[in-house]
Amino acid sequence: MTTSRAAKLLRKAEDPQRETFLELFSDLVLVVALAQLSRGLAEDLGWSGAFRTLVLLGAMWWVWSSTAWLTDRTDPQQPAIQALVIATMVGTLVMAAAVPEAFGDTGLIFAGAYVAIQLGRGLVLVAFLRGHELQRIGVRGLFWYGLSALPWIAGALVHGTARGALWALAVVLDHTAGRIGFPTPGAGRTPGQDLVISGEHIAERHRQLFIIALGELILVTGLALSSSGFAPDETAAFAVSIATTVLLWRIYIYRSGQVLAEAIAVSADPIRLARSTSYAHLTMVAGVVAAAVGAELVIAHPLGHTPPAWIAVILGGPALYLAGRARFEHAVFGRVSRSRLIGVLALAALTPAMLPLPPVVVAAAAALVLTGIAISDAARARRRPPEPPSPPR
Repeated sequence: MTTSRAAKLLRKAEDPQRETFLELFSDLVLVVALAQLSRGLAEDLGWSGAFRTLVLLGAMWWVWSSTAWLTDRTDPQQPAIQALVIATMVGTLVMAAAVPEAFGDTGLIFAGAYVAIQLGRGLVLVAFLRGHELQRIGVRGLFWYGLSALPWIAGALVHGTARGALWALAVVLDHTAGRIGFPTPGAGRTPGQDLVISGEHIAERHRQLFIIALGELILVTGLALSSSGFAPDETAAFAVSIATTVLLWRIYIYRSGQVLAEAIAVSADPIRLARSTSYAHLTMVAGVVAAAVGAELVIAHPLGHTPPAWIAVILGGPALYLAGRARFEHAVFGRVSRSRLIGVLALAALTPAMLPLPPVVVAAAAALVLTGIAISDAARARRRPPEPPSPPR
């Protein structure tokens, strides 16, 4: 009877494979999280700020990614799973609220919320999957998240470089454990059959996440324009930012973003493909966060001297996005378009020339590079029939 109750929590082959309204609802907290991350990076545009933002993003991403796996493997219509997803959403919101001072006074709140989410999820899975073979997944999660809780909490109790080092260790530990299947004494490693995924569901989850990242960029752009008083130079910077946002969207959907579900379905190793595209999306989202910082700075100060740190986010954000997009394309098609690589090189080559130019011109240069890639995609689409996905083996 216990096994039967556990089986009810699992998603069945005949169940709808699309993401649910509950998942869309829970994703709303990511708008707050990404906005907080971009604001924190804007206030500390240096190597330390970039490192801290990456650590915090890595933690937020892992919570989202593990929740996406949970709702892919289980039935989100079940009350127990709904309660777990909502509890995760609340915990993520607490983490997001603690982001601005995570390396200051709210470090224990951020780390405590993260640990509570991950250990709480493991406890629920162990309790509700009792008697089912998938209970071992919860056991493995408890073991590894219990290990990573040590540097998370220890880091929250110290300050400065020590906190950054301990939290970076915790993030690496969690991500590495996921990649190697959470090998646990007495419970072994998570076998591939326990990680069966729905290509349609995973693809929709990643598309939704990327749209949220673009939504954060639009939010920052709109708020910056509102604060500018609609002066002509600020309005011109706003137009460049919106054009950049549209180009990021356009480059995403052609064509890897459209056929990810099909690629997972035909892949010889769908788990590896899903994992690879997940980290490609993490890189793209990081690029969008940096681009949002650049957009806010450009709209607020479109003219005058452009500090090197500003150039790093104005040009580096799109470059990081293109690097993630290239990895995404390789995962889906087993190749990378030359336009993606040329775009990254062009943005890097433009950097020294941008130093004497005003911020709005730097932003326009980045938009022109993205425009060239979008035009290349459109020309490729006209010349050739739609290419079927062919993931590398």
